[in-house]
Amino acid sequence: MTLREAWNLGKKRLTAAEVPDADLDAWYLLEWCTGVSRSHYLAYPDEIISHDQEEQYRASLVKRERRIPLQQITGEQEFMGLSFYVNEHVLIPRQDTEILVEETAKFLRDGMQFLDLCTGSGCILLSLLHLKPGVEGTGVDLSPEALKVAEKNRERLGAKAALIQSDLFDKIESAFDVIVSNPPYIKRAEIETLMDEVRLHEPYMALDGHEDGLYFYRKIAEEAPKYLRAGGGLFLEIGCDQGACVAELLRQQGFADVKVVKDLAGLDRVVEGFNR
Repeated sequence: MTLREAWNLGKKRLTAAEVPDADLDAWYLLEWCTGVSRSHYLAYPDEIISHDQEEQYRASLVKRERRIPLQQITGEQEFMGLSFYVNEHVLIPRQDTEILVEETAKFLRDGMQFLDLCTGSGCILLSLLHLKPGVEGTGVDLSPEALKVAEKNRERLGAKAALIQSDLFDKIESAFDVIVSNPPYIKRAEIETLMDEVRLHEPYMALDGHEDGLYFYRKIAEEAPKYLRAGGGLFLEIGCDQGACVAELLRQQGFADVKVVKDLAGLDRVVEGFNR
């Protein structure tokens, strides 16, 4: 099978399976299986791929036809310019979350300590440590499987970070200058309406914000003041329709200078406030 034949096969099969961006996904899988760049393909489209590469490509197409996310097939996702390992036990890092990292990084100074709740793959924790090498970071997650992914990313990025299995603050004993979190925030009834890639293949516990989507924000807002030093910052990613509600939760718990930050699309994305 040539490169051209392989890509055409992938495009045909993924289109028939109604996979979004079928042509692009077929190319990404071909690139992943063969290591061939787009420029190489354009120069040598009739180059023969090996039997092993063809078998791997066909197997990857089967997975994508089943709506397994591309990133779970390849095991890779870029975030903040870094490459993270991902699998079915963690949410796939999304570009929207880069806003949370950027806002948190503005506040962090050398010598500060921060806590990343619901760390998942560790993408927020490890990106902040990469951006701010003079700070110390701790990641917390309830899922032992997610923490194994974070451990792997910590090793591959050569970062120093503590990882703790805990239900939010349950196992936390010290105070921090910053608490950051991208908690589960989708309303339970809405999870079944999500695209198959998310609904069927990303971890339910990382999506489920309970009935109104605000369960974890309430818990974090209530408990965070006990674990934040005076003047410390709380930074939370939110759903695009949750800005006003989450901001009010922080104000009710005595946080000062509460504000909502929009993403590049102009949608509410981050709520931040500061411990008095």
